[in-house]
Amino acid sequence: MSNWLEHTVQIEIDAPIELVWGLWSDLEQMPKWMKWIDSVTVLEDNPELSRWKLASGGFEFTWLSRILKVVDKQIIQWESVDGLPNRGAIRFYDRGDDGSIVKMTVSYAIPGLIGQIMDNLFLGRVVESTLLADLERFRQYALKAKAQG
Repeated sequence: MSNWLEHTVQIEIDAPIELVWGLWSDLEQMPKWMKWIDSVTVLEDNPELSRWKLASGGFEFTWLSRILKVVDKQIIQWESVDGLPNRGAIRFYDRGDDGSIVKMTVSYAIPGLIGQIMDNLFLGRVVESTLLADLERFRQYALKAKAQG
């Protein structure tokens, strides 16, 4: 038995949508800005599938994720097909000269064991603050790429 939790966070980035999209859509680069993501490997024989590994505080989870929808410079939507149950979408908004907005919605199932150990409200706050920090690291990563470009 598990409970599903969902979080939505967003950030504004003073960088063009083409740059922001290009950086984010390279999934194997995710560990550079996502604290809990240890590795992402896109499968060579099926680029819609990728193997993810999350590691934090002694917990380690892996899952296979499938890209459900991609609209260039607008959205990447996914769901897990095995391992840690999760799904979500990254949305990109072009603000022209004002840069870009990245909005991330993530839903995940809390395994019963963890749910018994932790208060879901506490866990939700930890996850949300981590996602916000991940987006801030991504902003810094994008701004550095913009400065070098």
